Order: sequence, then C-alpha cells, then structure tokens
Amino acid sequence: MPRVAVGGTFDPLHDGHEALLSRAYELGMGGEVVIGLTSDDLARRRVHPVADYRVRERELNRYVTDRFGISPEIMTLHDPYGTALKEPFDYIVVSPETHPVAKKINELRMTRGMPTIEIVLVPFVLAEDGVPISSTRIKNGEIDLHGRLIG
Repeated sequence: MPRVAVGGTFDPLHDGHEALLSRAYELGMGGEVVIGLTSDDLARRRVHPVADYRVRERELNRYVTDRFGISPEIMTLHDPYGTALKEPFDYIVVSPETHPVAKKINELRMTRGMPTIEIVLVPFVLAEDGVPISSTRIKNGEIDLHGRLIG
C-alpha cells in the first residue's frame, strides 16, 4: 500500500494545486495520502497575506472530499519538512517550486539512515499567457484560479 506525501499553503486552492493533489491521489490509490498544510506561523513568511489555517483546511477538506470521495489526512506543517523526516513514505509529490525541499528531505533522510522517498515532479500548470499559475498572481489580480487573465 503506497504512502504519499504532498504539501503546501493551498491559498487559494487553484489549478496548480489540483494537479499536485490529483497526482498524489493517483499514486496513493489503495494506500494513504498525507497532505501537509502550512501552519499560520510558516505561512506568515509568504509574500502575500494568507488565509487562516482553519479556513485553508476547510477548503482543502471540501475539495478532496468532493473530488476524490474520501476524507483527507491533513497534518500541520510547522517547518518545510513535516513528518517526511520521520515517517515512511513511498512518494513525495512536488512542483518545480518545492522540488528543492524534496531533495533536501532525501538528503536529511540519508544522513539518518532512512530510505529516500521517490520524488514525483508535477510540472507547473500554465495560465493562458503561458506563465505558471500561482497564488501570488491570483492575489495580485492578474489571473483567476484557472489561469484565465483578468482585465
């Protein structure tokens, strides 16, 4: 039974996040997907304001339940690594933005004598202008959740 890790701030939940979650649940079929959701303290380091943890958790829970028909396992990320340094995982699903964190997780796991986790890189989902969809672009009013240009 595969065990899959995926993490993020998920504010707002956009098509790029949906691609990550879809890949995670595809890999975790018949197993377990653990979603790490950035804590409020960690999220405050972002460039733009971020919704409260409980709001993000509720939206993520609603999306996963509606989309995949199961209640998600969500854990709070108090640091970039979460439980990936302690618990067994078969896969970690990342975007190009978070790929360096996954590589660091594997380096740290090796120094602790733990097996590495297979890194699954999901390409950026591009907006209609060919630039990646991002929470920053959405919050700046450039694009909507699906990458359509605004204005």
